Amino acid sequence: MAEERIQKVLADQTDLSRRAAEKLIAEGRVRVNGHPVGLGDKMDPNVDKVSIDGKSVRIVRKRQYVYIMLHKPRGFLTTRSDEHGRKTVMDLVQGVDAHLRPVGRLDKDSEGLLLMTDDGAFINLLTHPSGGVGKLYRVTVHPRATEEQVIQMSSGVVLDDGVKTQPCVIHVVTDEPEHTVMEITLYEGRNRQIRRMCAAVGLEVVRLKRSAEGPVKLGMLQPGEWRELKRSEVNALRNAAQQKKKQKV
Repeated sequence: MAEERIQKVLADQTDLSRRAAEKLIAEGRVRVNGHPVGLGDKMDPNVDKVSIDGKSVRIVRKRQYVYIMLHKPRGFLTTRSDEHGRKTVMDLVQGVDAHLRPVGRLDKDSEGLLLMTDDGAFINLLTHPSGGVGKLYRVTVHPRATEEQVIQMSSGVVLDDGVKTQPCVIHVVTDEPEHTVMEITLYEGRNRQIRRMCAAVGLEVVRLKRSAEGPVKLGMLQPGEWRELKRSEVNALRNAAQQKKKQKV
């Protein structure tokens, strides 16, 4: 039997987040095969029946996963829902017949490539610290970045929470008196990491765009547009993450 944690099944099969599913379980509102369950309990989605508040949850079995690439515009939150009614990336993929979740995050003021899928194992592989693939960002900062500041960031800087970032690759694209444009490749994904890295050395990010994740590039996809990933792209991402994971063992 291929058993999975109940909160994972609910997150994969409904619009609930994993956290929201855990809350329902803790409140005693979830049952499997008519019996109340607790946090940490598992079920076989191919056999067992699950309900919330007495209403059956439809389980789609042996389904094909959906993998898409979205060009996230600025002003959209990377989340499945927002209690304040703000715009989220889900507003841009309403035509997709799948319970999509973002792969990682891209903050509200940033734009560019955002992967989304309903494949929980794929999300975990790409976002786990041991399997992270390189993400390429084009970053414009103010004022002009000095060579010393660039070296500091590429070597690793201490963020505002006391954590030091891993080394990264930085290539200066444009160096003007009032600003600098850099391409930064990260292999970790801390919250608003690039903005915080820049702030740590006295720079302000005025524009941030993710242009690639591993072997997958944003290309000519326009803001707000999305497309399905090719099978070769999905395999390439999976292979890159697995290879990175092996290097850390």
